[in-house]
Amino acid sequence: MQDVTMQTFEFRGNHYDHGVAQAQWLQTTKMLENREHEWKIRRPRFDININETKDIYQKFAPQIWEELMGIQDTLKMPLDLILLNYGHYRVYAKDSGCSIFLGRDYMVRNYDYNPATYDGRLSLFQPTDGGYAQIGPTSRLTGRMDGMNEHGLAMGYNFMHRKKPGDGFVCYMIGRLILETCKNIDEAVTLLKEIPHRSSFSYILMDANNESIIVEATPRAVITKHSQLCTNHFEVLTHENRNYIKESEERFDRIEQITNSNLELDQAFHYFNDPQYEIYSKLFNSWSGTIHTSAYIPSKLEVLFALGENGHIHHFDFQNWLNGTPLNHHSIFGKIDSDIQFSSE
Repeated sequence: MQDVTMQTFEFRGNHYDHGVAQAQWLQTTKMLENREHEWKIRRPRFDININETKDIYQKFAPQIWEELMGIQDTLKMPLDLILLNYGHYRVYAKDSGCSIFLGRDYMVRNYDYNPATYDGRLSLFQPTDGGYAQIGPTSRLTGRMDGMNEHGLAMGYNFMHRKKPGDGFVCYMIGRLILETCKNIDEAVTLLKEIPHRSSFSYILMDANNESIIVEATPRAVITKHSQLCTNHFEVLTHENRNYIKESEERFDRIEQITNSNLELDQAFHYFNDPQYEIYSKLFNSWSGTIHTSAYIPSKLEVLFALGENGHIHHFDFQNWLNGTPLNHHSIFGKIDSDIQFSSE
């Protein structure tokens, strides 16, 4: 069992300076070295088109492009390498797990992946040059794994497959775009139907009105459905599913058996974070071990977060932070049953 630590990162200011601050943190970690090693093993099968990437950012999120420029100016790396590592457009996302349950007024989620890809950073960002303030764990520095914005829109995503990829954004940046630009699920669904998708994912959304929806998205189609559960297979776009979805279906059934529409958040969080209920996964070497359990309460702008199994639950009052109150704790501690270290270590 390994002790793991996650740092919180608070920033209020413009996107360019946000990029500079993130890059400065990056320089204190091993993430740059680890990413360089990863690309030596797994070369990208395409060339980064800088003009194409810039154009798509100017259309959907010009401020995030400024953030990328802040990262580049600080790291002094060629722009194509910045986009390859932190642009999240036309790159690949590896297979992963993840489970989500939608309660009456909350979303609870297990983020399942390989620890070697995990930033170990929870970001609170309040931009001054456009875009909505947001809280959530970072992915590949600029992306988000899940999160909630100042309007109470909460977002999580679950991997479906990588076959027949398109020219588009990957999940990390799509999650960030949702939080940056959308106030409610209607706006998020509109965005998901408009932006290009690289791979196939389900995006699970809940807003401050406790409205919720699941969006099944592929490079070829985007549809919506109403459900309380989501694992790693499509229920509508079934022709898009991978050949092997047995484990995902079994996990879905286990969640369905122990949850209901009246389930209290503390019990739901316990079910997701305790390995005995077999929602929490220890398959870290298979890219689907549970690294964190998170819960978002949109109507209250509150977040619960636990790192690893049976983790201490950290509470974040996002509304207080938006009002100017800094966090009173800066590290999140937990344990995972793996010796694989986070990408920043």
